[in-house]
Amino acid sequence: MPPLELLGSAWRIDWAAVAMISTFGVLYGLGIRAATRNGHRWPLWRAAAFYGPGLGSMAVLCCGFTGVHSADLRWAFTLKVSLLLFGVPLLLGLGRPITLARAALPDTGTAVLNAVLAHRVVRFFSNSLAAPLIGLALFSTFLTPAFHALRADPLAETLLTVCIPLLGLLMALPIIEEADFQRSSAYITLEFVFVFIELLADAVPGILLRLNGQVLDHVMTTQAMAGWFPDPLRDQQLAGDVLWFICEIVDLPLIILMFIRFSRSDKREARGFDELTDAQLEELNAQHLNRR
Repeated sequence: MPPLELLGSAWRIDWAAVAMISTFGVLYGLGIRAATRNGHRWPLWRAAAFYGPGLGSMAVLCCGFTGVHSADLRWAFTLKVSLLLFGVPLLLGLGRPITLARAALPDTGTAVLNAVLAHRVVRFFSNSLAAPLIGLALFSTFLTPAFHALRADPLAETLLTVCIPLLGLLMALPIIEEADFQRSSAYITLEFVFVFIELLADAVPGILLRLNGQVLDHVMTTQAMAGWFPDPLRDQQLAGDVLWFICEIVDLPLIILMFIRFSRSDKREARGFDELTDAQLEELNAQHLNRR
């Protein structure tokens, strides 16, 4: 493992990450100002969560130790990518960017936002049915020679830095901001099943990396070999440990958020039934029986 002083002193400028962080920060700040003009007082703690843990964690991952050594260390690259996919979006979601956009945009802008959220592509990525497939597909590439190309190719690194957090936001925001992605209680129950499948599926690549006895990307040397660097096989095993741990531990807050989401959805549907008159309830029952 690297010396402790190196963890805090290894820095570089990742221009793709700087561009992403700057864009997110400026848009969020403009949203707060526009929402204030519209009469909405945005909570200070949400802005602090977005700028601090949210954008701050992205800066540390991309420009800190994991960004500096991601090309040479499999475990550093794995830590960066997995947290960009699972950790950073959850922290950014604490700032409720969609809710802020609704408070800041005029009616025409809100209509455009609604159209984007209702698009089938966004709907596909924004439900937990797709999350197990996405995570499994991404991390399965770590079991192939493509693992080295993803780490060493500057273009691949730039694409991952830009696309992975956006993909993570599409998967995390529906759970955090359930008001903009309302589902029925039955649908959320089905999502629970897939979340537990994800709990198992995402860990499979990490387990295979950890238990495999040969270097799967066939790269036995690195460009910069420091004295504390692990050998390639041990590096791969550490990457498996990191991936296995993060994929398991990050699903826990998602499950808790889904429990909260299910409770709110159930209460909302119960209020809807309570507001029905006897005649409307009888008509609804009749429609249900006729459909059966």
